Amino acid sequence: MSLSLLFWATVVAAFISFWWRSDKIKHGALAHVSRYCKQQNLQLLDQTLVLRGVWLVRNEKGSLIFRRKYSFEFTSTGEVRYHGRVVLYGASLQRMDLEAYIIPDDDSIY
Repeated sequence: MSLSLLFWATVVAAFISFWWRSDKIKHGALAHVSRYCKQQNLQLLDQTLVLRGVWLVRNEKGSLIFRRKYSFEFTSTGEVRYHGRVVLYGASLQRMDLEAYIIPDDDSIY
């Protein structure tokens, strides 16, 4: 086996591993967002998160981890779409931001 083949096999394996782990982290973030929307009586639209960026940052221990930022859309009344963002450090939820939205008078909107 040549050294070049071994190198490229390692690169491909690392890429597949990164993609696999990122997909698991995205599903975990989607579960956080979904649970939060349900608690706040909001409807998560399209049941999707859109990756807005991945950066290497240092955590509080000084280790390098990936910081991922996702965006999503939700509604409070069923009429207007609002935007939200979620930030993860590694697999841990760091922050969730939602646009200001209308709080409906009636709980049976949907």
